[in-house]
Amino acid sequence: MDYFDQIKEATSFIQNCTGFNPDYGIILGTGLGALVKDVKVETEINYEDIPHFPVSTVESHSGKLIFGRLGHKKVVVMKGRFHYYEGYTMKEVTFPVRVMKLLGIKKLVISNASGALNPNYNKSDLMVINDHINLQTENPLTGKNLDEMGVRFPDMSEPYDQKMIDTALRIGEEENIKLHQGVYVGVNGPNLETRAEYHMLRVIGADAVGMSTVPENIVARQMDIPVFAVSVLTDLCYPGHIQKISVEEVIAAAMKAEPHLTQLIEKVIAEDKI
Repeated sequence: MDYFDQIKEATSFIQNCTGFNPDYGIILGTGLGALVKDVKVETEINYEDIPHFPVSTVESHSGKLIFGRLGHKKVVVMKGRFHYYEGYTMKEVTFPVRVMKLLGIKKLVISNASGALNPNYNKSDLMVINDHINLQTENPLTGKNLDEMGVRFPDMSEPYDQKMIDTALRIGEEENIKLHQGVYVGVNGPNLETRAEYHMLRVIGADAVGMSTVPENIVARQMDIPVFAVSVLTDLCYPGHIQKISVEEVIAAAMKAEPHLTQLIEKVIAEDKI
């Protein structure tokens, strides 16, 4: 069975489980699962039950597709995402985004936990992503193109939706949510970076570094899905502030920021027009 047939089979399985047609896809990052508490859930499907779907191996990521309403908007939420460092190919990492497209989503919202490279950023701040640098060694579009889902050479001049960015920045001011906007650099992981690597990433123009988001964005943009993404800055990666950090500390920093992140995403989606 080829890749596109796998996508269609997974989509068909989900559609047989629920007649719900989401308009927004939401991918929740490390320690950022509380948003689902505000979703009026209609259906939950475990990843392991969906044909060809990857299963998250990261203990801080549960594995469910959640269908319901966030305010008045119809959403499908990925509670738990996949990473290249888990041993998946980039096609497997981005498989759920392909499926969400066939389920009908019009826009994609992504959150992640990342390290702050910009010295003006503090732990548990939020950064709206306005561009990215891809340093991951495999591209999800490598290989035979899925002509049914997009062009061979997708344009990436506006990877993140400017209207949603502008809405988020305005909401941040209105709600007294401290927001930055900046460039995210995607790396393979799973190890964190050396001091020299942090310096290099800052020199080439990155404000935050993480191990996700970029492949999902590339696939979404190939399928002409606008993307809005936010990084929660969980550790400081600039001179004078670099310290050893554990996964538990990352999750704690993410959870501290989570109420503002949830508020921001809910309001951006509430005001958005498809």
